[in-house]
Amino acid sequence: MSDGSEPARRTVRAKIAGLRVDITPLRTSRDFRLLFWAGTVFYLGGMVSYVALPYQIYSLTGSNFAVGAMGLVELAPLIVFGLYGGALADHVDRRTMLVWTALAQVALTVALLGNAVLDHPSVWTIYVIGFLLSIAQSLQRPSREALIPRTVRHDELPAAVSVSSLGMQIGTLLGPAVGGLLVGTVGVPWAYAVDAAGLVTATLLFVAMRRYPPTDLSTPPSLSGIVEGIRYAVGRRDLLGTYVIDMVAMFMAMPIVLFPAFAQDVLHQPKTLGLLYTAESVGSLLATLTSGWTGRFHHHGRAVVVASMCWGGAIALAGLAPNVWIALVFLVMSGAADMISGIFRGVIWHQTIPDEKRGRLAGIEMLSYSIGPLGGQARSGLVADATTVRTSIVSGGVLCVLGVAATTVWLRDFWRYDDRTDEHAVRERVLRAERSETP
Repeated sequence: MSDGSEPARRTVRAKIAGLRVDITPLRTSRDFRLLFWAGTVFYLGGMVSYVALPYQIYSLTGSNFAVGAMGLVELAPLIVFGLYGGALADHVDRRTMLVWTALAQVALTVALLGNAVLDHPSVWTIYVIGFLLSIAQSLQRPSREALIPRTVRHDELPAAVSVSSLGMQIGTLLGPAVGGLLVGTVGVPWAYAVDAAGLVTATLLFVAMRRYPPTDLSTPPSLSGIVEGIRYAVGRRDLLGTYVIDMVAMFMAMPIVLFPAFAQDVLHQPKTLGLLYTAESVGSLLATLTSGWTGRFHHHGRAVVVASMCWGGAIALAGLAPNVWIALVFLVMSGAADMISGIFRGVIWHQTIPDEKRGRLAGIEMLSYSIGPLGGQARSGLVADATTVRTSIVSGGVLCVLGVAATTVWLRDFWRYDDRTDEHAVRERVLRAERSETP
C-alpha cells in the first residue's frame, strides 16, 4: 500500500527540474548554437588577454597608473563606437558585421603577440592596439546582441538570454585562471596566442551562420538615426527603467576596486583576494543554472527591481561581515541577484524592441552597463579614502537599495510591466507569429 511518498518525491523532482536552465534554444536553433559557442570562445579568450595585458604593462612600467590608464584609453571608443556600432547593426547584415569586426580583433591580437615577443616591447604600441581593439569590440557587440532575437523563437527568448549569459560566465570563471597560468608559466606571448586562436575559431563560427540582412524599415547609420534610437529608449519608460535602475545599482554599490584593501586591511586575509573576485561570478553561474523559472515569471519589471535591491542589500551585508567567509556568502548572493536582474532586463529588451531599432538600442544598453560600474568604482574609491573601506561598501549597498526604490517610484510603469499585456511585447509577439519566424 502506497504511503504517498512516491508522488511527493516525483513532485519534488519535477520542481527541481523546473529550476534547471532551459537549453531549448541550443537544441532548436543551429545559428543560436553557433552564436553561443562563438561568444563563449570570444569571451574566454578575451579574459585571458584581460589578465595578460595589464600584467605586461605593469611589468614594463612598474606603474599602477599606467595600468589604469588603459581603461581611460578604452573609454572613448566604447562610448562613440558603441553607439555607432548599434546604428550599423540596424543598417547592414549583422553576420557580416560580426565577421569583419572579428577579423579586425584577430589582426590586432596578433599585433599584440608580435609586440610581446620583441626584446623590448613598446608600451605605446599596447595602448594604440588597446584603443583599436576597443573600437572593434564596441562595433561588434551591438550586432551580436541584436542577433539573439533573430535566431530563436519569441517564446524561447527568456531561455536564450539565460543560456547566452552562461557562456559569458564560463569565460569569466575560466579565462582569468587560464590567463594567470599562462602568464606565470610560459609568458605573456602565449596568452595572446591563445586569445588569437580563440578569435579565429569564433570567426569561423560566425562565417558558418546564415545571413541576417536589415529589414525594410532600417535607417542609415547617421547621427540622426542614433538620436532617434536614444529618443525611443527615453520615451519608453519600461526601457528607461532597465537602463536607469541598473546604472543606479552599479554606481552606488560597485565594490570591486576596494577588494584588495577589504581583504588585507579589513578582513586581514590577503590570500583570499582571488576568492572575493570570483564570488560574484559563482553566484551569477548558480543563478543561471537555476534560471528555468524565469520563463514562467511575467512581471519582469518587478523582478529587476527586487533583484537590484537584493544586490545592494547583499553588498551592504558583505561590507559588515566579521570574516571573509561570511563576506563571500553575501558576495555570492549579490552575484546571483545581479544575474537575475540582467536576465530579466535582457528579456525585456529582446521581447519588445523592433528589429529595425534593436542594434541602436543594443549600443545604448552596452553603454548603460559599462558607465555605471566605471562610475561606481570611482565613487567607492573616493568614499573609502574620505572615510573607511567598510563605510564605503556598506553605504554603497544602502544607497543602492534607496536609489532603486526611488527610481521605481518615479517609473511606476516599469514596476507594473507584464509581458503578457505590455503593448510592445504583444506587438512583437503578434508580428513574429504573422511572419511565422522559424530560426
